Amino acid sequence: MMKLKSNQTRTYDGDGYKKRAACLCFRSETEEEVLLVSSSRHPDKWIVPGGGMEPDEEPNDAAAREVCEEAGVKGTLGRLVGVFENQERKHRTFVYVLIVTEVLEDWEDSVNIGRKREWFKIDDAIQVLQCHKPVQVSYFEALQESCLTSNGTPLVTTIDQR
Repeated sequence: MMKLKSNQTRTYDGDGYKKRAACLCFRSETEEEVLLVSSSRHPDKWIVPGGGMEPDEEPNDAAAREVCEEAGVKGTLGRLVGVFENQERKHRTFVYVLIVTEVLEDWEDSVNIGRKREWFKIDDAIQVLQCHKPVQVSYFEALQESCLTSNGTPLVTTIDQR
């Protein structure tokens, strides 16, 4: 299923959830610092870069495209951390690890909407996301769990914010 938004096409899965993709963008393979971007709706709040998938777009391609648009970075796409549901907003987001290899000086969202980006230590990122983006905090929890389990099975996590 698809719906047209003013400048994009929204795609939905069979359950009616909006299909999204995002990346935890790390400065290096040590995965100690992650890049967050300012929210377009609340510029004083930080979020994990990501957004809607386009029709016929694979989740990994959407994730790489979204972080380039929102955070102005390119890199090596790594493992799938998991697929996360936000039941309140009816989103299902594929979250990947991206090791940043290139940081663009000017990027689409910085030019168009003045979006900012900043590197955070993992614990600090969790702290700034805790109040307004609890689903995104669960990305980091799953990341830590995936480091402990090596079977490579993608996690599916449901977060009910009610």
